[in-house]
Amino acid sequence: MGRAAREAAAILAATPTETKAAALRAAASAMRASADTILAANATDMARGAENGLSPAMLDRLKLDAGRLDGIASALEAVAGLPDPVGESLKNWTQPNGLRFERVRVPLGVVGIIYESRPNVTADAGALCLMAGNACILRGGSEAIESSRAIHAALVEGLRAAGLPEAAIQLVPTPDRAAVGAMLTASGLIDIIIPRGGKSLVARVQDEARVPVLAHLDGINHVYIDKAADPAKAQAIAVNAKLRRTGVCGAMETLLIDRAAPETLAKDIVAALLDAGCEVRTTPDLLPLDPRLLMADTEDWDTEYLDAILSVARVDGVEGAMAHIAAHGSHHTDAIVTEDEAAAERFLRGVDSAIVLHNASTQFADGGEFGFGAEIGISTGRLHARGPVALEGLTTYKTLVRGSGQVRPG
Repeated sequence: MGRAAREAAAILAATPTETKAAALRAAASAMRASADTILAANATDMARGAENGLSPAMLDRLKLDAGRLDGIASALEAVAGLPDPVGESLKNWTQPNGLRFERVRVPLGVVGIIYESRPNVTADAGALCLMAGNACILRGGSEAIESSRAIHAALVEGLRAAGLPEAAIQLVPTPDRAAVGAMLTASGLIDIIIPRGGKSLVARVQDEARVPVLAHLDGINHVYIDKAADPAKAQAIAVNAKLRRTGVCGAMETLLIDRAAPETLAKDIVAALLDAGCEVRTTPDLLPLDPRLLMADTEDWDTEYLDAILSVARVDGVEGAMAHIAAHGSHHTDAIVTEDEAAAERFLRGVDSAIVLHNASTQFADGGEFGFGAEIGISTGRLHARGPVALEGLTTYKTLVRGSGQVRPG
């Protein structure tokens, strides 16, 4: 598979934008035409997942319905309509000796993606890699194997329709964990590995990989309610950030409330979360706010629940919120709710996370919401790409040097 991907990558690097876009549009059409087949495959995965005791949050990640499937197809079309990054000129300069330099975007080459449970990743990853001129090898989790196979078949149909090599998007045919080990040690065949999944998967990838890794760690995300927050905005954002979809990586896991905020603000937000079915764990000073509150323990502040569970704490202003986030956050997504622009700017510039928001829900941590069409993951590291990784994050650059006979003096 690696050798076939390497050959396909060489072709894709020189493939015109319109050909790549045509492949994605054809794949979207194939996906809609085979909707019944894909949904039947997903039903098989869902039944097996329920039998194997997958959590409600994991089952929600796995589930496809007509609306979600159409959304996946629409994402393929959206990626097809994005500007092609390959060949983009990033910088030009000339040295005193007359040499002219140009830095241009080029594909990474062969991208290996290892992911769990979410069948939409098969489509999103394949589409983004293709549009950025990369071949990809996809290894989905066993939980979604039937769904991934059915979606992959539509992608291959799109490649075939556009006259592109089918090896441009390959799906590892076995759920055997040994396949992961083979990908992690495929130096020279795979140029970069991108894991999407739980802590144990990412830890294994980082421990065993012999190729570069673009990592997505926990989404221990915070919303800080400042003393100058608008109460209606604060309540709406807190409820949405936690409960819109609890199983996504952008879900809030800890709510921080300014100690100087009105008591009624904290009480109303906590009550709204509890009324919506969220279990709320907190510190002794906040327990009197509502008899339904539970006592938090030290592990809660470092837990990605991915469920309708939330930890809540009071902090001393923006500085206290940033200190808590620095101690317990995962550099993923954090938000401040305030009408104080100076406080907002202090938070936006001071929090060291890939995504930092002002007066908006953390659930916007998504490549589609950023206008990227889709994402291959959210990188929480500091090298190469950070935040939602889409087309630009799947490229690197090379420098073209144009001369007129220059030689370097001895």
